[in-house]
Amino acid sequence: MNLTAAEEGKEYIIQRIETDDEELNAFLFSLGCYSGEPITVVTRRKKNCVVSIKDSRYSIDSQLAEAIIVY
Repeated sequence: MNLTAAEEGKEYIIQRIETDDEELNAFLFSLGCYSGEPITVVTRRKKNCVVSIKDSRYSIDSQLAEAIIVY
């Protein structure tokens, strides 16, 4: 499942990032968003969601959330 379907407040493990855009991949990696890393959806707004990765919070848009596959 991707991050758009994740429940708020529940911790998931990132399985993979599905994107062909190397720049986007590098950006997510710089945030600490890579395979095996825990991630939590803190809150969801209209087109964005706030996620917690490695004791930091980031606001990401729905397109980015769709690229993050979790289990």
